[in-house]
Amino acid sequence: MADEVTLMLEFQAGAPSSVRVRIALAEKGVKYDVYSKQNPRDEITKLLLQMNSVSKQLPTLIHNGRPVCESLIIVQYVDDVWKGKAPLLPSDPYQRAQSRFWADFIDKKVFEITTKLWRTKGEELEGAKKDFIECLKLLEGELGDKPYFGGENLGYVDVAFVPFYCWFYAYETCGNFSIEAECPKIIAWAKRCMQKESVSKSLEDPKKV
Repeated sequence: MADEVTLMLEFQAGAPSSVRVRIALAEKGVKYDVYSKQNPRDEITKLLLQMNSVSKQLPTLIHNGRPVCESLIIVQYVDDVWKGKAPLLPSDPYQRAQSRFWADFIDKKVFEITTKLWRTKGEELEGAKKDFIECLKLLEGELGDKPYFGGENLGYVDVAFVPFYCWFYAYETCGNFSIEAECPKIIAWAKRCMQKESVSKSLEDPKKV
């Protein structure tokens, strides 16, 4: 029997957590149906409460009638279930742990800081810019001279982080600064990721965001 896969997406254009899952599914070549803002809201709410009654958060992946929640957990699940193509997490236990560490860092630290870049002003905004650049420099250090965080191929950390790239224009516009001037290696990495169809077709237009 063929896999039945449905992805329930967030309503916000370019939401990083939803984009992550889209990239992972595209990397694996998995076909899926989408529930998004094109569907009636009450229909989505009913399905969400049925499938994810605990956190009631999007995105939610439904695989053969069974829900998987939280974007990084969904990406790991996709990697575990569809093993035959484009592995995202390394097989070595230590390297897997390191990948999860950096993905968690992105999920918590980067997301929290970047939200302040377009929601705050004055001293709080200046502090957020400083913190964001510091985070990017830490990530540049982890990237090193590798083409991707995953090494020679797109990996788990890349999938966790690259969805933020379509927000960079908004961060720069709201914060009046240049990410490329501060962290050129991150921009070069992001442009490299964008050469992959799985990424370029999953990210929103930065100006739309």
